[in-house]
Amino acid sequence: MSPAAPAALPGEAPDAFAAPATADARALRVGLLGSPNSGKTTLFNALTGLRARVGNYPGVTVERREGEAEVDGRRLVVIDLPGTYSLEPISPDEAVVARVLAGDVPGVPAPDAVLVTADACSLERSLLFVGQVLRLGLPTCLAVTMTDELHARGGRLDLARLSAALGVPVVGVVGHRGLGVAELRRLLAHPERWSRPVVPPPADVGARAGWADSVTARALPARPAPDRRTARIDAVVLHPLWGTLLFAAVMVVFFQLIFAWAEPAMNAIEAAVSSAQGATREALPRGLLADFLANGLLAGVGSVVVFLPQILILFGVLYLLEDLGYMARAAFVVDRAMGRIGLEGRAFVALLSSYACAVPGIMATRTIPSPRNRLVTILVAPLMTCSARLPVYALLIGAFVPARAVWGPIGLRGLVLLGLYVLGAATAVAAAAVLKRTLVPGEGLPFYLELPPYRVPPLRLWLLQVWSAARAFLRRAGTIILVVSIVLWGLLSFPRVEAPSGASESEAARLAVERSAAGRLGRAIEPAIAPLGFDWKIGVGLVASLAAREVIVATLAQVYAISGDDEGSLRDAIRADRDPRTGRPLFTPATVAALLVFFVFALQCTSTLAVMRRETNSWRWPAFAFGYLFVLAWSASFLAHRLVGWIAA
Repeated sequence: MSPAAPAALPGEAPDAFAAPATADARALRVGLLGSPNSGKTTLFNALTGLRARVGNYPGVTVERREGEAEVDGRRLVVIDLPGTYSLEPISPDEAVVARVLAGDVPGVPAPDAVLVTADACSLERSLLFVGQVLRLGLPTCLAVTMTDELHARGGRLDLARLSAALGVPVVGVVGHRGLGVAELRRLLAHPERWSRPVVPPPADVGARAGWADSVTARALPARPAPDRRTARIDAVVLHPLWGTLLFAAVMVVFFQLIFAWAEPAMNAIEAAVSSAQGATREALPRGLLADFLANGLLAGVGSVVVFLPQILILFGVLYLLEDLGYMARAAFVVDRAMGRIGLEGRAFVALLSSYACAVPGIMATRTIPSPRNRLVTILVAPLMTCSARLPVYALLIGAFVPARAVWGPIGLRGLVLLGLYVLGAATAVAAAAVLKRTLVPGEGLPFYLELPPYRVPPLRLWLLQVWSAARAFLRRAGTIILVVSIVLWGLLSFPRVEAPSGASESEAARLAVERSAAGRLGRAIEPAIAPLGFDWKIGVGLVASLAAREVIVATLAQVYAISGDDEGSLRDAIRADRDPRTGRPLFTPATVAALLVFFVFALQCTSTLAVMRRETNSWRWPAFAFGYLFVLAWSASFLAHRLVGWIAA
């Protein structure tokens, strides 16, 4: 797709822009453009105060964010467009940028003006993109970011000369410190007053490079010195051997922290939920209402909220590594391995996003230019261990893996958790290799990724990122898991059955659950899962977890609460559970291993299937993904159950 046609002819006067025609005369739509790692997102947050609305462009699952600000009595709507290096797109997300600027996206008006970000430390490269934007003929303003880093490295930038050379307003900003943001806001309120180039930059790539050289020579009298600190660190981080070993060490420490730091807070939340259940039972008379509140809502939602500390640590470390600049290096290191199976570093970036959730990970595949490589990445993305699996892993590992040190501070629980993540990632790579050689063959394209300098993120920005992830987890607990918990309570509580005469209270409760609608469903599918060591309770949890993987935790919590088998905490309850016929533990080492392995591979997520359908425009590939991953999960769980059972015998 070619870039949008200019909205004004080159010969028009610099002040020829009219006030934008919008439904609200005060509302201005400003498109925020820039290459990845140019400070675009930080500037967006600074301009809008994080008051952002997130959605997708109609017809394409590429995330768009719109934030608002009011300046001089005028409302600004800032549109944060996907990062791009060019307006000549080679990937779907870059195509979205060109279409939005041209006004070709239904339901998304073209911006009235454009704000472009450019990294002061790589100004010459940034100007190649700026030249393309200037040819569009839209009112354009340039925000030069990282000016503090430029000065720290001995560089000097003359903003007035740069503005004169480009013919558009230029403002130097340091987004995370708020420097230059107020001036930029005032400027954005009046794009009709902006100047523009009398002679537009060339369109030809070679000529545009010469133009960028001349502008840089005029505006940058002192170039920044090379970043020797970054170069010294990269000599290790990007080394084929040492970089790989460092990545492995970072991952080991990462997963140790998830258990070591989270345990006290988890215990506190668990005790609070248990106390709330007890208080509810004491405050209300025995009956359906008390049972619903204590065993339905509190047991269901509370059993998942317990894992909030681990979610905070997971995202806290991930965001820290990303903001420091390490994750871009990890993509560069892993690109070598990805290339051997026909994929590339962009696929790794998408797969890395799937560690948070497969949905944004699949959406991130829009940066992959090759349609075949993009499809392969979509099909293997669910194998990456998303945060929804973490409560399941944490429950089973915390209940059955001893808190034993293996070597110094390295504990067994953290190593088991790391092993599950590695198993999922290794299987994703293997599955991609098979798909590339069978169903979806095709050649890869060259991978380019700009490595940002190492930066310590501002504490406030990092905390806001972590809180955003925590809020999304709590919102999920308060919506999907809440709704599923209510439905499950009904299925576990009805139809009501009469207990046999002489039965104890606990026996009556257990019988009521087994004969409920959910219990009958579990019994119906039990023959299919019995070879894995799963009983009807786990079966009900597996069916419920199709809504969201972590729902199995809420399901088991309700089953044990309603049947009267909750022994203080869910971990205690599953440890104490016994087969009423044999008296043996239901959760044996073999069963636990099989259940962990099942969740490594199974595609237990309706949202993921839905976004696969949107991205591939067909139910064929989601059905294929669900089918092959279910067969893989069942087969691997069967082998794990047999192997661990044989070892433990």
